[in-house]
Amino acid sequence: MICPVQDLAVFPALASVPIRGFTWRARQRHRPGLAYMVTTGRMHGFESLAERRLLLALDFLGSAEEVLSQPFRLKFTTVDGAEDHTPDFLVLLPGTAVLVDVRPGHLIKDKDLVKFVAAERVAAAAGWRYLVVTGWRRHVATGLDALSARRRPMADRLGLHGELLGLVAERPRRFGELMEETSLPAVARAHALHLLWHRRLAVDLAQPLGDAAWVYPAGGRDG
Repeated sequence: MICPVQDLAVFPALASVPIRGFTWRARQRHRPGLAYMVTTGRMHGFESLAERRLLLALDFLGSAEEVLSQPFRLKFTTVDGAEDHTPDFLVLLPGTAVLVDVRPGHLIKDKDLVKFVAAERVAAAAGWRYLVVTGWRRHVATGLDALSARRRPMADRLGLHGELLGLVAERPRRFGELMEETSLPAVARAHALHLLWHRRLAVDLAQPLGDAAWVYPAGGRDG
């Protein structure tokens, strides 16, 4: 389907399919694949490891109603002639949407900046936000990866969820200290990561996730 930019906001986005297929071949330089998101309950295509990290971060946010990979191809004209650009993702959030491009900062060229500006103007015309993801602090990506290992449903037959929530409700504790105060520290670690992923407990991801990290009640540092 083809539509002008002014009609993009009413375009049936959920009926779209990715512009390109996520294919594999020998000696290709990028890493495509499919990533499962608990938030949406389905697989989502990505074309690089950087895009896969973004999908993981969006899953952690928990507020995305839908994530569409390569939702459309934008055709536009510059002083140098005709151009086209396919944004990487359209993230549908309650009451709004965010158009996202993913490009490591050291790989961005002048021609990419022109395409990003065009995509930003299109997003503004549709009433969306626009974002270019250029990278992550290494410990943030590592922390999200660790949390995601326990994002699926877990049975709590030993009652460790109640222990963890009760201890943190008394006062914030460092992660290692919190584990040692439970009845089964080794098992409690897995359940603590599960509660952190689902934001029943809170941690500051601006700091490395380890035994020294502070764990807070989910309502914030002030409880």
